[in-house]
Amino acid sequence: MISILLVEDEANVVNFIKKGLGEEAFNVSVAFNGVDGLKMAHENHYDIILLDIMIPEKNGIEVCKEIRASGISTPILFLTALNTSDNIALGLNSGADDYLVKPFKFNELIARISAILRRVHVDKIVEKETRNRYTIADLIMDDDAKKVTRSDKEISLTSTEYRLLLTLLKNKGKVLSRIELLENAWDINFNLGTNVVDVYINYLRKKLDANFDPKLIHTVIGMGYILKES
Repeated sequence: MISILLVEDEANVVNFIKKGLGEEAFNVSVAFNGVDGLKMAHENHYDIILLDIMIPEKNGIEVCKEIRASGISTPILFLTALNTSDNIALGLNSGADDYLVKPFKFNELIARISAILRRVHVDKIVEKETRNRYTIADLIMDDDAKKVTRSDKEISLTSTEYRLLLTLLKNKGKVLSRIELLENAWDINFNLGTNVVDVYINYLRKKLDANFDPKLIHTVIGMGYILKES
């Protein structure tokens, strides 16, 4: 049975989600504040964490960052009424895997959970297989070791940054639209009005291009992005 931790302080939302997920055969544990949610995440194994941002005692962004800082890789899906592109980028950059804006339809929540769990399952299968190394110029991604280097210097990436770079490397020399990057790196269709792809491309540029030559990540105006040597 899939085990889910729900960190949410609104009783009606908790009842709605817990009842619906229970009918779908999910096992749901609930924390009503950030401190309890963080404690439960450390003490128990969950397949996914559903985390509100505006919760008492410790907000969801802090909880997410502390979960990731402690080395817990459990997928995190933010459920929140904060729907601006800046808030979405902030949530994802704190270590979350996805972001669902309230109010939402229950079938959309199930679709997001299923997409995340499917991606995790595929990742676990692929980890057991031998993967190729991906290279361009002096950039090397060893997908077996989950290690990225440039000019022999190791580059630390978040899980989202890593997936985005992997997508670009698998398609080096090809212009990828924002929609293609969303579908491949996030495995879900976000609101296409957000600038989440641009935000994460900027993060990658700062880590991979800012202090190195040649520049590898290029913008094709009106079309998307391409990974190639200048």
